[in-house]
Amino acid sequence: MSETESTELKIDQETDGKKCRDHGSTDRIFLVVVDDSDEMLQAMRFACRRALHTGGRVALLYVIEPAEFNHWAAVGDLMQEEARTEAEALLNKLGEEVLEYSGQIPVLYMREGDRRDELVKLVNEDDQISILVLGASSGSGGPGPLLTALMGKHIGKLRVPITVVPDNLEPAEIDEIS
Repeated sequence: MSETESTELKIDQETDGKKCRDHGSTDRIFLVVVDDSDEMLQAMRFACRRALHTGGRVALLYVIEPAEFNHWAAVGDLMQEEARTEAEALLNKLGEEVLEYSGQIPVLYMREGDRRDELVKLVNEDDQISILVLGASSGSGGPGPLLTALMGKHIGKLRVPITVVPDNLEPAEIDEIS
């Protein structure tokens, strides 16, 4: 998209517990969890390339963590509203990148709550999601808290396979293997 063209992408904030959502397509969906890490961008690139080569679509999930500020409800509400506005802007920006990389408008999800719990709920509610694509850090802190939790005691809660994209891959390498 050119800088003068701006498309506001629709964000699906809840699946309302429905087992199958109509995303305008019966294609398989590659789900990427949005955060501010470099490895998330690599996972998104991988998902886009796989979607492009297999006729699928990419979905992006952004989970707004609950505000920690509980002393004054109005301040907490303002913090949540600011977080929601920032999340919408980020999802729209990344959504435009997904459109550019994959040729398909992505499905965008925004939820509030614990990232791991909301991810598990979404995957189990929407049966068009067929693969979860996560980036993994190779740093000393481990692959990341979400991946660590999902590969541990929460692995049995998911009904889809997880593709892990290591952060040491160059874009050309991601393109080659996807």
